[in-house]
Amino acid sequence: MLAELERRDRKRRSLERRQTRARIGNFKPVADFDYNWPKSLDRALLERALALGFVAEGGNVLLVGAHGLGKTMLLKNIANNAVMAGHTALFCTAARMLGDLSAQDSARALERRIAHYTAPALLCIDELGYLSYDNRAADLLFEVVSRRHGLRRCIALSTNLAFSDWTSVFPNATCTVALVDRLIERADIIKIEGDSWRRREAALRQQQRRQPAAESAPR
Repeated sequence: MLAELERRDRKRRSLERRQTRARIGNFKPVADFDYNWPKSLDRALLERALALGFVAEGGNVLLVGAHGLGKTMLLKNIANNAVMAGHTALFCTAARMLGDLSAQDSARALERRIAHYTAPALLCIDELGYLSYDNRAADLLFEVVSRRHGLRRCIALSTNLAFSDWTSVFPNATCTVALVDRLIERADIIKIEGDSWRRREAALRQQQRRQPAAESAPR
């Protein structure tokens, strides 16, 4: 009995450490995702991603779609599922990761930070395409992707741009094509098309506020 209690406590502490290191933050569970809202979505491919089918294969998952379609929510659920399944994971925005790497002022410090993003079994990079970056940032992202590709460690990434438009994110970089090639070589590409979910929720809230006002108006 004591051995079983110790095993459970170690399992709990291990889960807590992975959750802390993953830095997922708050998120809505995937049960709240309305599969009927997007105009186009491969549900089977998305459910495979949420079930971590790509992790065992050392592949990637790329979520491609416009603003407000739930990409961040889905990416956080994928990261959380990986942690719950016993994998190490790290969630970050592209801006935060590239800002962190670009801020390192020595080769040794940069190597430590690259190792930080290379180490987890799953690296989730959110919001690539919302900002443009210089050549150094492109080279740093390429270094992280290349190392993980060589080690067959997975990346889950969200972007609002088609891959052909990534030159607008790294306008002067020569490594953009090679970067995309490494990401898509073993990737499930999930395209989400439709209207903004956030706009829908805002419209519903506005409608709900109007109803009480209409009901209380004098007749």
